[in-house]
Amino acid sequence: MSGSAMSCEECLIIHPSCAWCAQEKFGSARTLMSRCDLRQNLQKRGCEAHHMESPSSSTTVVKSEPLSSKGSGPTQYDVIQIMPQKISLSLRPGDQTSFKVQVRQVEDYPVDLYYLMDLSLSMKDDLDTIRNLGTKLADEMRKLTSNFRLGFGSFVDKNMSPFSYTARKYQDNPCNGYKLFPSCVPSFGFRHLLSLTDKVDRFNEEVQKQMVSRNRDAPEGGFDAILQAAVCKERIGWRKEAFHLLVFATDDVPHLALDGKLGGLVQPHDGECHMNEKNEYSGSTNMDYPSLALLGEKLAANNIYLIFAVTKRLYVIYKNFTALIPGTTVEILDQDSKNIIQLIVNAYNSIRSKVELIVWDQPEDLSLSFTATCQDGQPLPGLRKCADLKIGDTVSFNVSIDARGCPAPGTQQGFTIKPVGFKDHLEVSVDYRCACGCTDQTQANSTHCSSIGQYTCGICRCDPGYLGARCECQEGEAGSMYLSACRQAEGMQICGGRGECSCNQCLCYESEFGKIYGTFCECDDFSCARHKGILCSGHGECHCGECKCHAGYIGDNCNCSTDTSSCVSDDGQICSGRGSCACGRCQCTEPGAFGDTCEKCPTCPDACGTKRECIECRLFSSGRLSDNQTCQRLCKDEIITVETLKTDDPNAVLCLYKTENECVMKFTYSEHANGMSVLTALKEPECGAAPDAMTVLLAVVGSILLVGIVLLAIWKLVITVHDRREFARFQSLQPPVQAAHLQRLCGNRFQYVQQVLQRSSPLTSSTRGVVVAGGTAGPVQVENQEGWEMKK
Repeated sequence: MSGSAMSCEECLIIHPSCAWCAQEKFGSARTLMSRCDLRQNLQKRGCEAHHMESPSSSTTVVKSEPLSSKGSGPTQYDVIQIMPQKISLSLRPGDQTSFKVQVRQVEDYPVDLYYLMDLSLSMKDDLDTIRNLGTKLADEMRKLTSNFRLGFGSFVDKNMSPFSYTARKYQDNPCNGYKLFPSCVPSFGFRHLLSLTDKVDRFNEEVQKQMVSRNRDAPEGGFDAILQAAVCKERIGWRKEAFHLLVFATDDVPHLALDGKLGGLVQPHDGECHMNEKNEYSGSTNMDYPSLALLGEKLAANNIYLIFAVTKRLYVIYKNFTALIPGTTVEILDQDSKNIIQLIVNAYNSIRSKVELIVWDQPEDLSLSFTATCQDGQPLPGLRKCADLKIGDTVSFNVSIDARGCPAPGTQQGFTIKPVGFKDHLEVSVDYRCACGCTDQTQANSTHCSSIGQYTCGICRCDPGYLGARCECQEGEAGSMYLSACRQAEGMQICGGRGECSCNQCLCYESEFGKIYGTFCECDDFSCARHKGILCSGHGECHCGECKCHAGYIGDNCNCSTDTSSCVSDDGQICSGRGSCACGRCQCTEPGAFGDTCEKCPTCPDACGTKRECIECRLFSSGRLSDNQTCQRLCKDEIITVETLKTDDPNAVLCLYKTENECVMKFTYSEHANGMSVLTALKEPECGAAPDAMTVLLAVVGSILLVGIVLLAIWKLVITVHDRREFARFQSLQPPVQAAHLQRLCGNRFQYVQQVLQRSSPLTSSTRGVVVAGGTAGPVQVENQEGWEMKK
């Protein structure tokens, strides 16, 4: 690349590692380009170090005061939340330099909150709800800051057709003839009712006085009101040293820029304050509605955080607005605004839990890249924000800066880096190191140049009409000795066919496509790779057929961005941990994962675990996410609660988990065709029914009785067997009992009937007699060969 440099300045622009040798006796007499090379190559070829021109970029910290730890108290006017405060940069094109920025959200920082309410007819129930909002809100906010002020304003829409009712009968009462609500006040664009004050009772008093109005179309004129509340700083009472919150409560969509043309308003909004003596917006019927870009600019310039408090059906619309307006957040408002206090507290905590840097007035020829280091200490390239912070935490950002070119000599530029919503900022001044020091020793009509040229940085700049290393030739002179010096190699075309040889130098032709240059006209600035027809994708410079990409871009045609901010998911991970970021887009590697940041993955092993945390915090206000106020930020999926969960949907994944109460919670996770994630969950976890106390008691008693009876039966059986054995043994030891003796023992109460047997006929075991006693009969076995023996 160094061969294209015709001067010291051109050499420095080619690449930050290029150096120029200004030594007088150096290089070939026939070529000028050998003076531009790497420092080590120049040194090898005899160039002394003090003759080399190769400046480098540098950073100088001009002002750096330490960060503060507390926001209120006697030092509240000197609170510092960003360090350093002023930096000076000297940049050589292509030579990247960097500096570190630290940011801390101090504790107990003053808060100014301006409540901007839609007073159209549909918000009547909301107005009734907030009549005592001031006192309750102040009590909650004082738990977060000891210095709190509250203000109030309202809006409806432009009081002109077709936005409002303008017929004569509606001028004093737009609700005339409306049966549901027959009386209301005329519509208005924006009305400032209460400047920011610590006397919150006045807020309640102003709200008590308000009445709703009625406009004609569904959209409201809220963006007119937001802009006036932002830019009319003196009327509203915004303090420079306070945290600015603007709560925008509505139940419908806003009018946007160009909607005013429907009413004949062709003048764009000028972004200025237009409040009359009645504290009403005087430009409502003269200018169009403001654009989103204008809103974002004015909110950022005045360090205002905008909180959209909208009903559920409008959440997606206003969520899209937050992507276009820095420093905004959206919260879901109940139909009657009952949750407005908790909504504001949640939004405040969410805002205070993150830090995001923005850049103001960045010069076009400067490229900036950020690397965030948040609480976990891990560097996150391409990120300029940190989330899930606690008040008092300190985060740092490494800012790399690269100049793509050189402005006009003596140009000084600068830009500002500031955290969104902070009054603190970092001023960065920039000067460019594009000139060579040897140019200060330029000699006009130098004898080194045959007295017909300037001698500067070791080379001659010949007067018009003269050529050569020492301006020794005139244009048009030619000869064989000159022509051979214009061929890159033997047999090749003179000057590559793209120029003429004159006095041992190639004079390159002009081209309608760009510049042709080089010792042998071998280079140009248009024969590089293109993307969609754009040379080097518009993100690089073409040098001798090769794209030299600007900072933040790589690739043959510089179409690949190294910025990873677009790949960061809501949980702060690159591509949700399921893929890699390539050229600013996520390439999902986890099977089944999809979405802009690979955030959707019903079939992933961790899908149920990820969504479980959202179920816990959204439905039951429990779990990990309920503690750090990140539930609303991370869990944006639609959650549908049902009494009975259907599990027959093939596209839904059934998830189960056990709660702290040993119950089972079930939900399904699915992705709709419109890209929305839907969670369908049971209203309550499934728990086993508690047993009936009487049933348990009867079962226990019955079991005890049954066991007792069984044990008694076993005991009885054992005793009976034992007794029989003992009785038999006892009987075997007794003398035989004769029949006569037995008869004497029995007496006359019994009748003994026996079978008469012959004495000579011995008794057998089958011989039996019958004893009749008391009307009962029992067998008596007799077995004795000499007489009778009672067996039983």
